[in-house]
Amino acid sequence: MTRQALRDKFIVVLTELGGSAGNSRLRDSLGWAEATYDAVKGELIDDGVVIPGRGRGGSVSLAGVEKMEAVQEEPPAPVRASAAPSRANGNGKGGELGFEGELFKTADKLRGNMEPSDYKHVALGLIFLKHISDSFEAKHSALLAEPGADPEDRDEYAADNVFWVPPTARWTHLQANAKQPSIGKMIDEAMIAIEKDNENLKGVLPKDYARPALNAVMLGELIDLISGIALGAERGEARDVLGRVYEYFLGQFAGSEGKRGGEFYTPRSVVRTMVEMIEPFKGRVYDPCCGSGGMFVQSERFVEEHGGRMGDIAIYGQESNYTTWRLCKMNLAVRGIDADIKWNSDGSFHKDELRDLKADFVLANPPFNISDWGGDRLREDVRWKYGAPPAGNANFAWVQHIVHHLAPAGVAGVVLANGSMSSTQNGEDAIRRALIEGMGGAPGVVDCMVALPGQLFYSTQIPVCLWFLARDRSNGLVKSDKLLDRRSEILFIDARKLGHMVDRTRKEFSDGDIEKITRAYHAWRGEGEAGAYEDVPGFCKAASLEEIRAHNYVLTPGRYVGAADVEEDDMPFAERLAALQTNLEEQFETSDRLNATIRQQLSRVTVDG
Repeated sequence: MTRQALRDKFIVVLTELGGSAGNSRLRDSLGWAEATYDAVKGELIDDGVVIPGRGRGGSVSLAGVEKMEAVQEEPPAPVRASAAPSRANGNGKGGELGFEGELFKTADKLRGNMEPSDYKHVALGLIFLKHISDSFEAKHSALLAEPGADPEDRDEYAADNVFWVPPTARWTHLQANAKQPSIGKMIDEAMIAIEKDNENLKGVLPKDYARPALNAVMLGELIDLISGIALGAERGEARDVLGRVYEYFLGQFAGSEGKRGGEFYTPRSVVRTMVEMIEPFKGRVYDPCCGSGGMFVQSERFVEEHGGRMGDIAIYGQESNYTTWRLCKMNLAVRGIDADIKWNSDGSFHKDELRDLKADFVLANPPFNISDWGGDRLREDVRWKYGAPPAGNANFAWVQHIVHHLAPAGVAGVVLANGSMSSTQNGEDAIRRALIEGMGGAPGVVDCMVALPGQLFYSTQIPVCLWFLARDRSNGLVKSDKLLDRRSEILFIDARKLGHMVDRTRKEFSDGDIEKITRAYHAWRGEGEAGAYEDVPGFCKAASLEEIRAHNYVLTPGRYVGAADVEEDDMPFAERLAALQTNLEEQFETSDRLNATIRQQLSRVTVDG
């Protein structure tokens, strides 16, 4: 055995023992004579690869391991799931498997001092690699057992929506070499090889596992952990388990990153509410600011849970953040979802990659109150049929971009800041009025408004609202039900009292909360399965256009469902403050208008000398 081979074996065995071991234990594991052991150990200490420790008989550790929380005397056992996922309460941060919380805790422990924003790409990239490798191996085995089939024919894999994975990129190869010091370089090479052989993954996969900041021991432990996910499960079950783990990890990383996490992740219970409201059974689904793709994942899940199949909906999206676009592409691939997701740094306003798309369903969570969206360069844009949005706030630019992309019978769900419901600044009230009443041949499109409680989102603690829009509110079909003509009214739902705290800072909707919100909407639309609609004081109200005009086109649900709930003492402070601020701003604006009128009248008065 060469000197380099001896050094490599020393490191591999030490890594297998957890990165730190007593000299006697390590020497026995190697099976070396004492002189050989001491000579190799001395070289590695001189090179700074290992560090001598104390204790009876002495010990050694891999350099840097003593700083990592993850390194133990024995590596962590992989967390395994060999059966199909079972539903828990249905309101977790991404998955419903029951074990994903412990899995994430173990994975998070392995990151040591690495920032969550960096570590998420490490962990999610490996989960993705495990998924496509498992799918490939399953298809490869099936082709081997099929008479006349060629397991090396790449068209066989493409026909089944399976990525081709070259030998050195397969999970079994990486797992066998997980304890090698060069494992980071091997992962990078695997990612490069996969992108080379799969054009639609080009530029998507992370390829910086060999950087010095990533400890090889940590990577090896993470590979061992991920190797146990869905071990022994059937192919379809394994894909579902891995997809849900990926989704759960996305949610947990979003929580760890706080406000930055909100840029790529919409809380799952909010997405479920939106999807259950608009019911994307079949057709084109679009998100102009798609983040990591949670809206699409939930849409596909909705179709499958209601007796449809993957492929009943066609998915289109655009994202301006390149890193987030990569997360989205991986998220959808893990779920086996075929989608057309565009990226450019200009974004959907300035470089609409899907200019001719007319979608049956739009789901979007645009960034709130963006002031630097470049609106001054788009004053005459064809999309602004309801009025040019102010250059200092993109809220109504998003709304009109979405309406522009709706098919004649299309419906949309949009998350917006609460100010969009009542602002009178910079002409936003005129745009809101036009969206309600219609303008210049463009129909009124506001169908339903939902006020949400505070603390639902990672990116903000203040409450936000959901706008539901419909191009044709006269009638239509959902399944076998002919909908009611709703052009003379709008449904208001006040959901601020719903939800429960899942940790110290964040709230979620339960299954029952989502059912309560969505049933009210479906009943109001005339869907037979939802039953007859009735106004519920303090919760929902079908308000006529006359009532809405009387409120100067303000769309805050609390004005219509009943004021009593708004005054209760148990209103969250953040929500109370937001309501007070809105009310104060309205009073200031009224005062300014009155002052302007008085000055104008006074200027007309001629004072005789």
